[in-house]
Amino acid sequence: MQEIKISDIIGHIENFAPIALQEEYDNCGLQIGDSDRVVTGILITLDLTEALLNEAEANNCNLIISHHPIALSGIKKITPDHLTGRIVLMAAQKNIAIYSAHTNIDSVKNGVSMQLAKKLGLDHCSIIETRANMLIKLVTFVPNADAEKVRVALFEAGAGHIGNYDYCSYNLTGHGTFRGNDLTNPYAGKKGEYHTEEEIRIETIFPTHLQNNVVKALISTHPYEEPAYDLYPLKNQWNETGYGVIGELPEALSPNEFLQKLKSITGTGCIRYTEKVGKPIKKVAVCGGSGSFLVKKAASAGADAFVSGDFKYHQFFEAPENMMIADIGHYESEQFTKELFFEVLTKKFPNFAIRLSNVNTNPIKYF
Repeated sequence: MQEIKISDIIGHIENFAPIALQEEYDNCGLQIGDSDRVVTGILITLDLTEALLNEAEANNCNLIISHHPIALSGIKKITPDHLTGRIVLMAAQKNIAIYSAHTNIDSVKNGVSMQLAKKLGLDHCSIIETRANMLIKLVTFVPNADAEKVRVALFEAGAGHIGNYDYCSYNLTGHGTFRGNDLTNPYAGKKGEYHTEEEIRIETIFPTHLQNNVVKALISTHPYEEPAYDLYPLKNQWNETGYGVIGELPEALSPNEFLQKLKSITGTGCIRYTEKVGKPIKKVAVCGGSGSFLVKKAASAGADAFVSGDFKYHQFFEAPENMMIADIGHYESEQFTKELFFEVLTKKFPNFAIRLSNVNTNPIKYF
C-alpha cells in the first residue's frame, strides 16, 4: 500500500476548503506535528479534548482532524494548568499530529452550513451572505497560434470557473507591438526592429488563493520571453463562498412540526426559540456555529425560520415578526461537520483508516 503523508491529507482538505478562506482572527491549518510524517490512521472530531487524544492513541491514529482549532489566537504558554496547554503537551507526548479546518470550511459552498441543510432535507439551497473581494480578473495577450494552449493551461490551473460553468473566458482579437533589444530572442520579428503581431486578448477570473498557480501556468505556456498580463482585484460577490445557507423544505410544516423535526434530527436537548410565526414553515435558513450575525439577511431572503446557535438574550429581540429563530446550540449545529470531513477524505482515500470519534465533546449538558 502506498504511504500517505500528513501533507497529502492536508492538501486534499485545503483543495476543498482553501486555507486562504479563513477569517483573520482564525488559526486554521496544522496545529501540531510534522507534515512529512506518514499517517497510520485519522480520527475526526469537532473539538479537541484529552479523551479525544486517548481515543486516537487507542486506535493507532497519529493524525487528528478537528473543526475547532486548539486556540483561535496564539498560545502564550504551554503548561498543564489549562486545557490548551494539556492538549499540546499530550499530543506531543503521544506523537499525534493535529490539523484544524474552521472558518475556511465554514465558508465554502458545500461546507458546514450546507451539511446541516442536507440533514434537514432542504432543497434549492444557496449561500445567505456571500463573500466579496475574493476574485481576480486576469488579462493577457497571446499570439493567435498559441492562444488555445495558454487558455487551457489557465483553466487547468483553476481559472475560468463561474458557478456551474468552467473554462470561461472572453477573447478579443487585436494587434500587439514590441521591439526587443540586443539581449532578446523575440518570438517573432527581429532584434532592434519594431514589430506588430496579431494577438488575442484573453480575460478570465480566478479565486485569489490560486494566483500563484494561475500566473505560473501563464508564464510557463506563453511563448513570449516577457508575457504581458494584468491582474485586477474584483469587488464582486463570489457565490461559491460565504456564510449560512437558505433553502426550502419539501413540504411546509407547522411551527410545532418543524421544531419537533429539528429536535429529532439534531438530537439537541433544548431548542430556544422566539414566538412561533403564524404561518407554515417552508423556507429555512441555517448557519452552523454562531450565526446571529445573519438574522437580518436571513429575514431579507424570506426565511420563515432561522436555525443556528449561540444567540444572546437581547439578540432574540431582533427576530423579525415573520421569522422564527431556533437556537439549537453551537455543538448541535456543527456536529455533522465530522461526517463532512469523512466524506471529503474517503472519496480521495477510500481504503485508508479514517474514523469518526466516538467521544461527545459537547461541554454543555441539559437537565
